[in-house]
Amino acid sequence: MAKITLSGLRHSYYPNPKGPDDYALKQLDISWQDGGAYALLGPSGCGKSTLLNIISGLLVPSEGKILFDEQDVTTLKPAERNIAQVFQFPVIYDTMSVYDNLAFPLRNRGVDEATVRTRVMAIATMLEVTDMLKVKAAGLSPDNKQKISMGRGLVREDINVVMFDEPLTVIDPHLKWKLRSKLKELHQELRATMIYVTHDQTEALTFADQVVVMQDGEVVQIGTPVELFERPTHTFVGHFIGSPGMNILPCEVKGSAALFHGNQIALEGDITGGATGGSGGKTEIGVRPEHIAFAETGLAARVRKVADVGRHNVVEAMVGDTSISVITEQQPPNPGDEVHLALDADRTRLYRDGWIATARKGA
Repeated sequence: MAKITLSGLRHSYYPNPKGPDDYALKQLDISWQDGGAYALLGPSGCGKSTLLNIISGLLVPSEGKILFDEQDVTTLKPAERNIAQVFQFPVIYDTMSVYDNLAFPLRNRGVDEATVRTRVMAIATMLEVTDMLKVKAAGLSPDNKQKISMGRGLVREDINVVMFDEPLTVIDPHLKWKLRSKLKELHQELRATMIYVTHDQTEALTFADQVVVMQDGEVVQIGTPVELFERPTHTFVGHFIGSPGMNILPCEVKGSAALFHGNQIALEGDITGGATGGSGGKTEIGVRPEHIAFAETGLAARVRKVADVGRHNVVEAMVGDTSISVITEQQPPNPGDEVHLALDADRTRLYRDGWIATARKGA
């Protein structure tokens, strides 16, 4: 396996890009450590697939370098990079048995049959498909076909990285959790460098040690699942991750105070210039529904609707014309009730032009 470094990477599909808007991928500087589990997370069109194609060698970037263990592979062909890819749709040979499908990548490289058998049996055991080895792949269910496709990517020992391009898209929802769990187990056993591309936050957060969140061709935050949830550094991350996502509330800043509908909101710490610098720009307050409670005092609001989602209730309340989501495990108020909302100050932050602009206390 390999450490993967993206240095000064940018890519445009235009031959002569004129400005930032002409780039599908904006400036990227990322390092993925050998043996780590990583996810590229973002909506369609954010640049995930472009980045995956650059790492795999299907695209040569307009600018920058790709390094595998400090070796520059920017211009190398896919076959020269020793990578494995698992795609949305299973890539297997229906006329072959499961055993032969798993063996194919090794046989194709001239590996001796004794080694082939050892590797195939090891991967089949991990995937829990040893009872299917003699079965023709055409007769497998969709989830088992995708298991075999994953196994074909994992059976080689000489690969630098295994890349998964939304591998669970075509799998029935009730089977996805099984494959997610199995993939996590495989990573823990093999300790292979794995990069998982998805628009599904559940898949990314349950698989990866580190998640790269992308929007409009740029990385807006890299962090552990806990870091992304607890302290989003950009409003997009807060909104995209969570169900429902973080409340983004318009506010105005006067001196060191943030005001929402005339109410001063206590924040996690001092207001700073933010990532964009200075004191201007669009200002918003971000607070997750989990960090708001019903109280005797606080923001006056009226309940608009209540949704019972099983473990808890999601309450939508209105402060003026602004909607605020609250998650509660207690008996919820009824639609039309007048309530007060208490925001957890340690988890309530100011954002300026989308970027966090409060410093944690003691930081």
